[in-house]
Amino acid sequence: MPLYVSKSINLSLNEEQLKAVFKEHDTNGDGRLSKEELSKAFQKLGSRNASWRARRSLHHADKNGDGSIGLDEVEDLVKYAVKLGYCLN
Repeated sequence: MPLYVSKSINLSLNEEQLKAVFKEHDTNGDGRLSKEELSKAFQKLGSRNASWRARRSLHHADKNGDGSIGLDEVEDLVKYAVKLGYCLN
């Protein structure tokens, strides 16, 4: 059993943990994730191009087309992130 954990190890997140990461980035507390808030969340998750990933996630999860991810759309956002293999760095 190792005495330390390397900082380079990526820890996989389950869906509830991913949901929590996204919800904590709702900085204005309106219950919706804007493109900017999504970009910051994907940056925390280690995305190399967080702004692009935020736009793509809106394309995949924004079912009503209002330009943000609401509480009813978070499940689709999480499924998208899981599909891409996002983890906490």
